[in-house]
Amino acid sequence: MLIIGAKGFAKEILEIFYQKNSLENIHFFDDISDDLPVKLFDTFNVVRSLDAGKAFFRSNGNKYVLGIGNPLLRSNFSQKFDEIGGELTTLISPFANIGHFNVQIGAGCTIMTNVVVTNDVFIGKGCLVNLNSTVGHDVIIGNYCELSPSVNISGGVVMGDFCSVGAGAVVLPKIRIGNNVTIGAGAVVVNDVPDNTVVVGVPAKPIIKR
Repeated sequence: MLIIGAKGFAKEILEIFYQKNSLENIHFFDDISDDLPVKLFDTFNVVRSLDAGKAFFRSNGNKYVLGIGNPLLRSNFSQKFDEIGGELTTLISPFANIGHFNVQIGAGCTIMTNVVVTNDVFIGKGCLVNLNSTVGHDVIIGNYCELSPSVNISGGVVMGDFCSVGAGAVVLPKIRIGNNVTIGAGAVVVNDVPDNTVVVGVPAKPIIKR
């Protein structure tokens, strides 16, 4: 398995593989940083180019996970690695609590430790649901969205694609959130948010329309 990224969030991804007792043949990918060791944690090789990534897929299977948080970067890297034969893969911590009734989690999602996803939930392709976050009933989340740690998405919320929700933010029930929306850390969203908007505060108010 190839983890895309070798710093920051990619190191947190590694912990899920440890939880799943699946550390065999884990490699990281980073073709930018010049300060990385040959082996991360003295154990895991770092693949340093797309050509080397393609060779890795030929020799080790083509599955990869996204070790990057930013929605646009997750999408861009997914496209790059799909083009060289990779298969975007979902990764769910065994310590996440996922509902058993009509939960759909898209390809390439990352669900971290202590996340709670209840029933009747749809989460699109390439999303990240970070530590200690909750997703309530009847929620729809689009593609390549990022929920930072300790986010609370209440029941009936609909969220578009490429949204980023800051740490500790709360979205109240039945709110509609457009595409390419950023919600600041600690915000409480009490009204619908249109496309291409940044909202912050309690209650959350728009500060930028992009």
